[in-house]
Amino acid sequence: MTTTEQPVVVLVHGAFAESASWNRVIQRLHGRGLSAVAVANPLRSVEGDAAYVRDVIAGIGRPVVLVGHSYGGMVISQAAAANDAVRALVYVAAFAPEPGESALVLSGKFEGSSLGGALAAYPVASGGNEFRIAEDKFHHQFCADLEAGEAALMAATQRPVTERALTDGLTVSEPGWRAKPSWFVHGDRDLNIPAAALRFMAERAGSRGTRELAGASHAVGASQPDAVAASILDAVGHVQS
Repeated sequence: MTTTEQPVVVLVHGAFAESASWNRVIQRLHGRGLSAVAVANPLRSVEGDAAYVRDVIAGIGRPVVLVGHSYGGMVISQAAAANDAVRALVYVAAFAPEPGESALVLSGKFEGSSLGGALAAYPVASGGNEFRIAEDKFHHQFCADLEAGEAALMAATQRPVTERALTDGLTVSEPGWRAKPSWFVHGDRDLNIPAAALRFMAERAGSRGTRELAGASHAVGASQPDAVAASILDAVGHVQS
């Protein structure tokens, strides 16, 4: 396949992160000659965020492999539904919901998430609250396998998420993962989404390949970029075969 025929990798960050959280993964994809776009996920509502991602995909005008981290998995599951441009999905420590399921419901399906106790909430003018991870808890909660200085920068640049986004259920009748091949990668020391929940969703989605990373936190894109890039390359290879 020529470069112009290769799929573009579109990366969607989750709550408490931002598009530069994909930098190390993108470096590895570029090293393999792939194009990648990291979307600035609005983190306002599942339906609205997915509509924006669909706009980005339409603007690219080429087939894509769609990658989501954490809450970004909600967004890609909705954005990929009945979207012919999306050829494969990669879930990076991410939610893979059924219709009607929310991030909040899925994170509480199995024991082990300590996220609730790490959040700071405040009202927003559009209604309801939004959440951020308290800066003094961010390192332990989100990225315990990164060094403290980097964790402090990530805490300062995190993008808050609305309560609505976390409680919105998937509104499409057929999630993207049901119709398109998917790959999964996550850590076994994820404190935001328990590893048991991540395993459950990967199995339910019929994952074509799952990497579970020993000792890895929720921030696997930053702490384990080689493994995350390898899962994306598996998906790209499938699309090109």
